[in-house]
Amino acid sequence: MGIVPLAKALELAQEYDLDLVEVAANARPPVCKLMDYGKFKYESAMKAREARKNQAHTVIKEMKLRPKIDPHDYDTKKGHVVRFLKQGDKVKITIMFRGREQSRPELGYRLLQKLAEDVQDLGFVESNPKQDGRNMIMVLGPHKKKTEAMAEARQAQEARKAEAKANPGKSQNAADAEIAEAPAEASAEA
Repeated sequence: MGIVPLAKALELAQEYDLDLVEVAANARPPVCKLMDYGKFKYESAMKAREARKNQAHTVIKEMKLRPKIDPHDYDTKKGHVVRFLKQGDKVKITIMFRGREQSRPELGYRLLQKLAEDVQDLGFVESNPKQDGRNMIMVLGPHKKKTEAMAEARQAQEARKAEAKANPGKSQNAADAEIAEAPAEASAEA
């Protein structure tokens, strides 16, 4: 539109039922724009909300163990760590020492090393085991980013929904059992 006096610009804004918004105040002459300011604010708020929705929050999950943990309990705790790493979360593993256990920190260190080896395909040791008073702490980070893990989970859920639509009335467990029985029937016929 070019350089226009302020009075003329305000008159144009009123004529078109728009707002005169100063875009660059430091420029010579100042740059202004005719726009619906309420609509602009609404659209910018919607863009900000959409950006926040797609943003991944870094979460640190914590798993507490004892040095004399039972093998079954260890497997259960390891399963939780695996689930957290698959979801793209960091995991802080804490070994709690009590009484005389404090004089044997190597037990906790070996346990943490074993756990790190068991989940090395899903995560890596972000901070090595450190003794902190009565506790020994290690942090595992996932190989996958949180956004990648969320995208994979969404795809898996959509695949399950598509499978459910393709086979209505059939539960997932029934479909899995049918797949397991099919090879057994084939070998019986041979």
